[in-house]
Amino acid sequence: MLIPSIDLLGGRIVQLVQGEKLRLAFDDFEYWIEKFSKYPLVQLIDLDAAMRQGDNSSLVRKIALRLPCQVGGGIHTIVRARQVLDAGAKRVIIGSAFFSETGLVNAEFAAELAAAVSSERIVAGIDTKNGKIAVKGWKSQVALTPDEAIPQLDPHVNAFLYTHVDGEGLMQGFPLDVAARLRKLTQRQLIVAGGIRSLQEVDALDALGADAVVGMAVYTEQLAV
Repeated sequence: MLIPSIDLLGGRIVQLVQGEKLRLAFDDFEYWIEKFSKYPLVQLIDLDAAMRQGDNSSLVRKIALRLPCQVGGGIHTIVRARQVLDAGAKRVIIGSAFFSETGLVNAEFAAELAAAVSSERIVAGIDTKNGKIAVKGWKSQVALTPDEAIPQLDPHVNAFLYTHVDGEGLMQGFPLDVAARLRKLTQRQLIVAGGIRSLQEVDALDALGADAVVGMAVYTEQLAV
């Protein structure tokens, strides 16, 4: 399954390269909402909230009420998760809050969140740089690998979103061997992102049992949607 992505930064839809360099920016929200309306799931990320530099809450609500979204970015508490779900999100993506700075999985918080909002509405965000999990808008890393984290979070979530930050925005392809390895770690829905550039690649990931988030290839019209 192809999952279009909408990343929000400074009140605009953007595409960044490796989470840092701004490549594209758009203000025409109606155009993209209409374009993505045929998809069963859209990924919506508030980058300002993820980077702890404000938020785009009104835009998140506007889009989530129009499209079936899983929403991420700066969701660190049960209260905030409920607010995002109440604003129209189908699921919340939790990343940094599941990991401590000492390199441990915060399984206690994951269990509490699942009890509060239902595990069916939780996606665990596993973002990596050079093989280690990246947090706080990809500005920091913890001494954990996906192979260590996924089994501990598995009882408390409905899906895993793995972002290969090293390839994000570069359209150089997603490493299929990584997708195959991750697929063996969980029976939950597996979603991958980072560098995906063609429908053939989406199909190859689908054959491995992974859904694909696509951003840059859609916005540059390399991949038609």
